[in-house]
Amino acid sequence: MSRDVRESRGAATEEAAGVQAGSPTGSLVREREEGAGRSKVVFARPRALTEARTIYCPGCTHGIIHRLVAEVLEELDLLGRTVGVGSIGCSVLIYDYLDVDMISAAHGRALAVATGVKRVLPDRFVFTYQGDGDLASIGTAETVHAAARGERVTAILVNNGVYGMTGGQMAPTTLPGMRTTTSPAGRDPELTGFPIRMPEMLASLEGAVYLARVTVTSPKEVLRAKRVLKRAFEVQLQGLGFSLVEFLSSCPINWKMDPADALRYIEKEVVKYYPPGEIKVPEGWKPLA
Repeated sequence: MSRDVRESRGAATEEAAGVQAGSPTGSLVREREEGAGRSKVVFARPRALTEARTIYCPGCTHGIIHRLVAEVLEELDLLGRTVGVGSIGCSVLIYDYLDVDMISAAHGRALAVATGVKRVLPDRFVFTYQGDGDLASIGTAETVHAAARGERVTAILVNNGVYGMTGGQMAPTTLPGMRTTTSPAGRDPELTGFPIRMPEMLASLEGAVYLARVTVTSPKEVLRAKRVLKRAFEVQLQGLGFSLVEFLSSCPINWKMDPADALRYIEKEVVKYYPPGEIKVPEGWKPLA
């Protein structure tokens, strides 16, 4: 391969990686080969990510989460036998970014669809990708019963505390006092109840064997989130039961914050109500340090 071709391919990969990653670790890293004076690619777009340019709002962390899903699918050699099920809301857009078979389910029905796919095609790896309004509101029943049945699927919950796509209305996960377009004075638990902690709610069910919550607010947390996601996927691969990982995500546009402030808000305020960590691990597994 000529140097010009190699450099041209490298530039294309760099552009794709930068667009798709959208993460603190997402820039392409180049290093010089010792003594040769040439550069080589050591970090690039995972094969499971398409080259589609992101259309998520600035500061949204869906892009980081997409990349982690893609990296783990590739590292576990799951490409070619994975079926993803998207939901309604911003999370539906994942079908455009992951180069795997995807199904778009009706609102709240992602886990019902995933159940059908897994039972008909038990050799496939099946995951859902859902927002909090989808999984924890209209889809609560599907979530609870899929977990209770111990379905061998993995649910990825992206919790940003609002209905992001439709204008920032209050969601079941909106924090007390948090202002939204339908709670302009701040959520009042006396009127609208308290936010739902899905992993904790599911923890009493025997079929739910791995439940965890993570953030992606810093490179350290992104790396930890990837380890957690991989463990959730391994639960399914070992046929142990239902697994779920909740990502605390930012929504700067609807929170009316700049992206950096939105991440700091998660670190300082959101984690007080939604503490990150492994809520439940399979018997015999050691929790992550």
